Amino acid sequence: MTTVTDIDARGTRHCETTASGVLLRHQGLDLSEPMLFGLGSGLSFVYWDSKNMGFPFLGGRVKPFELTRNLAARLDLELVVRETTSPRRGWENVVAAIDAGRPVGLQLDSYHLDYFTSKVHFGGHIVAMYGYDDQDAYLVDTDQQGGAVSTSLAGLARARAARGPMSARHRSFTLTAPRGLPSLRSQVVDAITACADAFLHPPIANLGHRGIEKAGKLVRGWLQRTDDPRRDLPRAALLMEKAGTGGALFRNLYRDFLAECAPLLDSGHLRTGHGLYAEAALLWTEVAALITKAGESGDERCLAQAGTVLGELSRIEREAMRALSRLER
Repeated sequence: MTTVTDIDARGTRHCETTASGVLLRHQGLDLSEPMLFGLGSGLSFVYWDSKNMGFPFLGGRVKPFELTRNLAARLDLELVVRETTSPRRGWENVVAAIDAGRPVGLQLDSYHLDYFTSKVHFGGHIVAMYGYDDQDAYLVDTDQQGGAVSTSLAGLARARAARGPMSARHRSFTLTAPRGLPSLRSQVVDAITACADAFLHPPIANLGHRGIEKAGKLVRGWLQRTDDPRRDLPRAALLMEKAGTGGALFRNLYRDFLAECAPLLDSGHLRTGHGLYAEAALLWTEVAALITKAGESGDERCLAQAGTVLGELSRIEREAMRALSRLER
């Protein structure tokens, strides 16, 4: 058995920040999960639906791995990414890092991991790997998936080779922290304003505040969008609250990030944004509860109410991001 020593296998709530946290703590850099999420400008929104999808999806963050790239750029981390179409070369890339005493991040399809009880394909899942033997790989995943876990090498190989939406070609990566970190104050301002700009000026109507407004209109017809509302609507709500989002479609994480920034920035704009995201987090949880209730009861009034709340959320988050976009170093 080969393992990296001194691993802090602290499971947190979101997969990508869990993995980056493991890699950075091994480098001696210990940042909270909300801080990692915020510095990576992770917050977003997407209403995703297409002909080949069984049911619409509401997403609350940037696309997979963009958060890690943003985080590396903000903190001047050395990010080394390896991708290949060859399973053999992909495995060699992983074991080379671990044999050298470094944990490595992996992007894969969680469906094939032995410890996942919810068998849904998701090619954007990210874990940290810190060891292996002849049969198993040793990983750190989110708290809800067990934190320090193991999966068979065969299952890991299938997960890394999977193709589909958001998947990557045997992607592995390492992070190296510099000796001296840049000013956290200036970096959080850059992260917040970049996130606000993307949210306020989305290129298409499915993203950002425009996407939330669109969701508010379309969610009202979700009972007609499925032949099994008791399955699909509660599942959609569960993904908003429990599927590594930290609750409230990542708004809890962003609220906590803004609160953690308060000692660094004496700003009324920051306080306004934090207050509005605290309000938004509660409303997102209310939306999830209404969608669940609609699926279980078949009552369209629940979806009408959810649509109204989403319309209010579009306004609240737009106001929050406008305030946050005005932050100055």
